[in-house]
Amino acid sequence: MRNSLKDKVAVVTGASSGIGKALVYELARQGAKIALASRSLEDLLVIEKELKAQGADVLSIRTDVTKELACKELMEQTFRYFGRIDILINNAGISMRALLEDLDTNVLRKVMDVNFWGTVYCSKYALPYLLQTKGSLVGVISIAGYIGLPGRTGYAASKFAVRGFLNTVRVENRKKGLHVLVAAPGFTASNIRKTALNSEGRQQGESPRNESNMMTAERCASIIIKGIRKRKREIIMTFIEGKLTVFLSKWWPRFVEKLTYAHMAKEPDSPFK
Repeated sequence: MRNSLKDKVAVVTGASSGIGKALVYELARQGAKIALASRSLEDLLVIEKELKAQGADVLSIRTDVTKELACKELMEQTFRYFGRIDILINNAGISMRALLEDLDTNVLRKVMDVNFWGTVYCSKYALPYLLQTKGSLVGVISIAGYIGLPGRTGYAASKFAVRGFLNTVRVENRKKGLHVLVAAPGFTASNIRKTALNSEGRQQGESPRNESNMMTAERCASIIIKGIRKRKREIIMTFIEGKLTVFLSKWWPRFVEKLTYAHMAKEPDSPFK
């Protein structure tokens, strides 16, 4: 089958929950071999046990993507075990919810460390292996990588940065066969809002949004995997909150800013009220 993922080796960061976990199951379903990376080894081992029972070839590696050496070891250990790396999906991420004037700047630093520097470190050390296989380098960002979301300064900044970083890596390697995909989900049902940091750097604990009507993590993962197989450059998911908003922001930025502010202000306990 053309562009089949069977026996391809994929590394997925943030693999223990949400979109990352869904990506792992979809990759396994399509026959890929997978290195699961997360800070929670216990959660990874539960997933590993389930997938191995289904016949999948998987490896769990405890990884803190804010640590450069840990990211280097992740790639080296994956290569030693599987003998190649075909896909890296930079999915590990955290969010935040606070106004800039209220928050501790360490919150911004922590978000950037995970979302941006985690992507940089993993991409840097996966790159030699991906160039060997003419593989895929993927970054899971957000609509916040295109539109400034009020109350999410650090999160939006990190996603803008990842998009710029990966777009530049694509240009640098345009003659080397490297595929680079930037995937931007809209609001997706996951635990990222529950673990979002408040102004003091503590997890807020509950999602401020009704997640029942959001895109599922499984649907999001399916779209990303399809984009990898088709070697797409960019995916913006959902229509109104995604494609349409990004399009309108290019022509009517003030209008979009007004709508964005009003939309985010509707959240329970919104800092804009």
